[in-house]
Amino acid sequence: MPAMLINLPRVLLCAVLAATLTIGMSDLARGQGKASPVEVDKVSEESLTQTAPFTAQFVAVQLGPVATRISERVADVTVRAGERVEKGAILARLSDNRLRAERQLRASELKKAEAQRERATANRAKAQQALARTEQLRGSNAFRKNALEDAQRDLEAAIASSTEAEAETERARADLNLAEIALADASIRAPYHGVVLARHVVAGGYVQAGDAIVTLMNDKDLEIEADVPAQRLSGLHPGAPVKAVLQNGQTLTVEVRAVIPEENPRTRSRAVRFSASLPEGATQIAENQSVTVHIPIGLVRQVISVHKDALLLDGRQPRVYVVIDGKVEMRPVTIGESLGNRFEVLDGLSVGETVVIKGNERLRPGEPVAVQVKG
Repeated sequence: MPAMLINLPRVLLCAVLAATLTIGMSDLARGQGKASPVEVDKVSEESLTQTAPFTAQFVAVQLGPVATRISERVADVTVRAGERVEKGAILARLSDNRLRAERQLRASELKKAEAQRERATANRAKAQQALARTEQLRGSNAFRKNALEDAQRDLEAAIASSTEAEAETERARADLNLAEIALADASIRAPYHGVVLARHVVAGGYVQAGDAIVTLMNDKDLEIEADVPAQRLSGLHPGAPVKAVLQNGQTLTVEVRAVIPEENPRTRSRAVRFSASLPEGATQIAENQSVTVHIPIGLVRQVISVHKDALLLDGRQPRVYVVIDGKVEMRPVTIGESLGNRFEVLDGLSVGETVVIKGNERLRPGEPVAVQVKG
């Protein structure tokens, strides 16, 4: 026993010895008893293709001017550049006084046409009754052949008038529909959701049919376009996955949508369009923003990979903890290319081995573990 402990009072000496014994027993229990809970993952085999980076840019699928369909004075422009609008939102209103008056006029003409149709229908029914009464006299002394022929001609004229009145009613109804469409077009609405890039008119101005009111872009539906050399197109078919890297370093997987069948004679390249599912919070991505796509340039090869969280990196050779018979074994590994959230393993691991990916920072070689399969 150390001399400094001998000089301690008896009661204090007993307390120190008891604490020391407790700590020792705790260390022993941890080393031989309760297993440390860890999360694990399997070493797997997957396909890897050599790629080359190409600079590309985002392009909007829906971008362009929203035009007026009628000629009229601008009453109000309800949006400004930079504002976000939903599909169907009103962008501007044109003066509609004359349009409302036109609609009222067309509605009156329709009522008049319907009244004329009803009159013609009644005359047709009257002519049919007259013909029927004349035919009933056939065989009697009161029957006259010329009276029958007159009744038949009267019915034919009544039928023609009824047909004409029906056509006039349909024409008046069509005119009313056109007037209602023109009135609705006085409110210029967003054809899709997006952001207003610019507005081209102000209140009080006069616009002709086809003039641009605002320029609108759908910034939620973007594609990526890259000019790819013709000799690199063999691995790019519709649906093929390709890795893309944003300016902030964020990666996402895009798919080839189409290879545009037009080659640039100077660069001998073709435009390739990629469909991109933008990540959450990607509102800062803009038209023509730069992005890097990694185009396959080599044959597909099979590689062994390990989850990135299994690697212990402290300046030395990367190491992992492999679970064998409920205990962990430290294993140095040699890693290769990055594969998303995994790394290629060149040496040190075999397919199917189980490695610790959570809780590995506090482990020691030979320590027992309670395995929880990664969900």
